[in-house]
Formats: sequence, C-alpha cells, structure tokens
Amino acid sequence: MARASSGPQTRRRRNKCLSQAKGFRGARRNLYRPARLQVMHGLISAYRERKRKKRTYRALWITRISAALEPLDMSYSRFIYGMRKAGFDLDRSVVSEMAVTAPEDFARLVEAANAALAVEPSAS
Repeated sequence: MARASSGPQTRRRRNKCLSQAKGFRGARRNLYRPARLQVMHGLISAYRERKRKKRTYRALWITRISAALEPLDMSYSRFIYGMRKAGFDLDRSVVSEMAVTAPEDFARLVEAANAALAVEPSAS
C-alpha cells in the first residue's frame, strides 16, 4: 500500500497564507516563508491594536470633556463625581459627543452635577 501524501493539505495551507499576504511588498507577498512570518506579525499587531483602540478612544473622550469643562470652571474629576451623585448614568462617549454637538445641553448637565456637589455634607 502506498504512503499517503500530504501534498494537497500543504498546498492549501501555503496558498491560504499567501492569499492573506496580498498587498504586501516584495518577497513578503510571493515567497511562503517571508509571507508566513509577515502574516503572523500582522495578525498579532491587529489583535493588539483592537485592544489599544478602546484605550485611545476613552482618552479622546476624556480630553474632549475636559476641554468643554474648562470655560465652565470645573475639573473633569469633580464633574464625573457630581454626575454620579446626581444619578446620571451616561458614559463618556455620550457626554463627549454632547459637549461637542450640544454645548447648551452639556452646560445644563454641568449645572446639575454642580448642584449635586453643593448638597454634599461637609466633612468637618
């Protein structure tokens, strides 16, 4: 009985890797070994950046909120604390979008957070 050949599986595996390497330059597109390494590196980078994107957007939202609070004489941390005390459960993406597109509504939100902070009992 003849030995089973693994040629078709190997070819399929290599062609899959080479098809993932489309758009790469030079040997990284045409030759299996450099293409395999580059595809692996690309997949690792894509996974890492999907996680990093969430951090980057949160930092952007916080920066936007802080910039919108500056003319209203309030710090970001006091605003978030006041919002929690006032019972507003809005996430930072919604609040930053409100600060950019609807400044008058955002100012009302800041007033409500300020009012919730004023009710706070003093620790003396």
